[in-house]
Amino acid sequence: MKVIKKTILPVLLATIWISISEFIRNQLLLKSFWINHYLSLGLTFPSEPFNGIVWGIWSLLFAVAILIIAKKFTLLQTTFLSWFVAFVMMWVVIGNLNVLPGGIFLFYAVPLSILESFIATLIIKTFNK
Repeated sequence: MKVIKKTILPVLLATIWISISEFIRNQLLLKSFWINHYLSLGLTFPSEPFNGIVWGIWSLLFAVAILIIAKKFTLLQTTFLSWFVAFVMMWVVIGNLNVLPGGIFLFYAVPLSILESFIATLIIKTFNK
């Protein structure tokens, strides 16, 4: 029962939060930015169900990483370390591939991704006491 309360439940709840946050940010708030940017590259923005499944897996992996990092660091340290590992490194890669739309980066992507990381870390820390 302790494993469920301290590991499985916080990871599951954080995964749900991360998935919802990603969906709201990228499919509801910023989808037109993504579509227009991809069109300018001659590409189609990937939003098929399979892409949603992959993002669900990414959310789970992110939650597990937060759980591991949270065992050694404070709330804020975990938030920023996990944010750096998940988002900054992803932006370097997708920026290198030229598929990161610059117009959403500073005003939307950075603050919303930090908020996503903070709340996911808070969920993990709350249940992992």
